[in-house]
Amino acid sequence: MAEKNTNTNAEAPKRANFIHAQIDADLAAGKNDNRVHTRFPPEPNGYLHIGHAKSICLNFGLAQKYGGKTNLRFDDTNPSKEETEYVESIMEDVRWLGFDWEDRLYYASDNFPKLHAFAVQLIEEGKAYVDDQNAETISEQKGTPQKPGTESPFRNRSVQTNLDLFERMTMGEFNEGEKVLRAKIDMASPNMHMRDPIIYRIMKAEHHRTGNNWCVYPMYDFAHGQCDYWEGITHSICTLEFEVHRPLYDWFITQLMDSDYRPRQIEFSRLNLTYTVMSKRKLLELVKDNHVRGWDDPRMPTISGLRRRGYTPESIRNFSDKIGVTKVDGMTDVSLLEFSVRDHLNKIAQRVMGVLDPLKVVITNYPEDKEEILSAVNNPEDESMGRRDVPFSREVYIEQSDFMEDPPRKFFRLGPDREVRLRYGYLIKCNEVIKDENGKIVELHCTYDPESKGGKSSDGRKVKGVVHWVSAKHAVKSEVRLYDRLFTDEEPDGHKDVDFKEFMNPESLKVLNNCYLEPFVKTAEPLDHFQFERMGYFNMDPDSTPELPVFNRTVPLRDSWAKAQKK
Repeated sequence: MAEKNTNTNAEAPKRANFIHAQIDADLAAGKNDNRVHTRFPPEPNGYLHIGHAKSICLNFGLAQKYGGKTNLRFDDTNPSKEETEYVESIMEDVRWLGFDWEDRLYYASDNFPKLHAFAVQLIEEGKAYVDDQNAETISEQKGTPQKPGTESPFRNRSVQTNLDLFERMTMGEFNEGEKVLRAKIDMASPNMHMRDPIIYRIMKAEHHRTGNNWCVYPMYDFAHGQCDYWEGITHSICTLEFEVHRPLYDWFITQLMDSDYRPRQIEFSRLNLTYTVMSKRKLLELVKDNHVRGWDDPRMPTISGLRRRGYTPESIRNFSDKIGVTKVDGMTDVSLLEFSVRDHLNKIAQRVMGVLDPLKVVITNYPEDKEEILSAVNNPEDESMGRRDVPFSREVYIEQSDFMEDPPRKFFRLGPDREVRLRYGYLIKCNEVIKDENGKIVELHCTYDPESKGGKSSDGRKVKGVVHWVSAKHAVKSEVRLYDRLFTDEEPDGHKDVDFKEFMNPESLKVLNNCYLEPFVKTAEPLDHFQFERMGYFNMDPDSTPELPVFNRTVPLRDSWAKAQKK
């Protein structure tokens, strides 16, 4: 049976990067007691995708490299978009990738009382105030990067007034949008994020963990740095869009810190993949509007979708290591991800034969009541996987594409009066083509060479063509789902004024209901990996039943898209 992932302590990335250099410098300087403590801080407002997988591998990998620790923390500060379902899926994804946060599971919501107290502290120190203006007005008053902002008319309220108003906000006295709490920093700062950012807003929504205990919730920028500090994080690894947020991150830490310890934010470029949408908002749109079958649809770039399609955690970790970590935004070819899974599956996938578009072959000189067992290699890349028994009988199925009635000269498969070798079996020669009333070929009558078992002819003649097959009598009828890329454009969400869904690939899913596989697959379990010889890599889908096994194509044997683009 196909190998399952049992790795709960994945290896750290082997490639050095600029983050390693910065951590090395911190350790050489003796900062933070020479500790390395990272965190993966997802917002539980959707399922994780391949970009998050890169961040998971990076954060856990850094801690492993330096003998440190990694926390899993849910930055759950927006109850209107967060659900327990997302929390559970994220934990499953991190574990599946091979990483373990041990006893370090945290939630920003655990710190709501401390965050609220810190906000009160800022008010008492004259560093925060309640603003009565709406979000649109506040945004207009912030100015532009070239033009200083305008101070709010409520900026210089007294400490006592601000404390009273914030308390009343907390008690639910005001409506959503009626008031906000802002940090008082610098309305003339060249960094727009330092121009009195909003740190608390009123939200009368039930939180997935705290219920209706709170009417005010901290903004992400206000919560995540302080949570880093309280958890003892030494290196806060963020994607590049947070680089301009770093001065604000540092400002809040400065107001909070009471020792020499402080976390350091380091940014790296996010993952962008060709033919892929990475926005959680857009992925949610695909799910809600039924363009896909759910978050774990095998066409989705979500970790759960990739898992269901047959990707392995090892292949995703290897991909993350291959692409490395940089400070420059760029586009990674999705074919590199596909290569990574193809490369790993080649080493671990169980080989079987499967016919997806069957054409019956009757071997007329093979005894009708005879059956025999042939021996097949389970994986030529790994001898330890051994061999398997493959039943053979008078009637077999081959692929329709492996026969041509009028074949060209370089067609080395079956045709009238042509001979091919059945993989692991005998040489057969086509003698008669049977058609239905519409002229469609429905059956071939062939003869076999009884002395050619294993592929060697009785008289030493050489046959170039080799085709896969299954015994009709023993075959397992199955459903096979052929998945392809979800979009036809390299940057589906990179076109101004064009909806990304305009580029959806109408051929992204083909369902084949009349496929026949070796009886070996009867022992398969959901997510087991296979190479259907000559056809590609597949895995068993959770939709499978004993009556009808279902298999997903993970990737073809070769990059068919690259080949198509060269034509």
